Amino acid sequence: MLLIAFYIAITAEAMTAALAAGRRNMDWFGVCLIACVTALGGGTLRDILLDHYPLVWVENPYVLLLVCGAALLTIPLARLVDRLKWPFLLLDALGLVVFTVIGCNIGIESGVHPIIVIVAGMVTGTAGGVLRDVLCNDIPLIFRGELYATVSLVTGIIYFLGLANGMPFDMMVLVSIAIGFALRVLALVLRWEMPKFVYDQDMRK
Repeated sequence: MLLIAFYIAITAEAMTAALAAGRRNMDWFGVCLIACVTALGGGTLRDILLDHYPLVWVENPYVLLLVCGAALLTIPLARLVDRLKWPFLLLDALGLVVFTVIGCNIGIESGVHPIIVIVAGMVTGTAGGVLRDVLCNDIPLIFRGELYATVSLVTGIIYFLGLANGMPFDMMVLVSIAIGFALRVLALVLRWEMPKFVYDQDMRK
């Protein structure tokens, strides 16, 4: 189930990343690069930090073909993909929590401290989007108040604590993904945001 969700998620991430690249008038190589960074960047950064090799796309190069293929397919279908905003937001929410659970699993397999397990999950779920926004010269989504990294954090904590307390693996996968997905969707619908720090040097008390 996780594997299927992973492929669905990286495909959706690649297509939305291609749109972001198109808005910056990038060439086809740029479109593919942004798609790969977005879909695979989080897992790559996690594996480098945890010294976990081989990297996913090195072990399975066909993942690169899937991501680049989805990105290039987006070019002629850009208008249609852009109109399907909510389906892709839902797929992005699914990808966030699925990537988080997969990242936590890698952290557990690596035998790192529980805090690092949670961080590994959050890096997997969010770093790709941060890299995309930086390369596209945008302020990363997770720094703009949206409940994104927070959803990943909550998902990872629920998943790890459940496993640590002897709950069945399959059940915790379903429970953590369901809770994280629901939280992200509620945040989108109800416009929940993190408090913002606003500082202006011209402000006077």
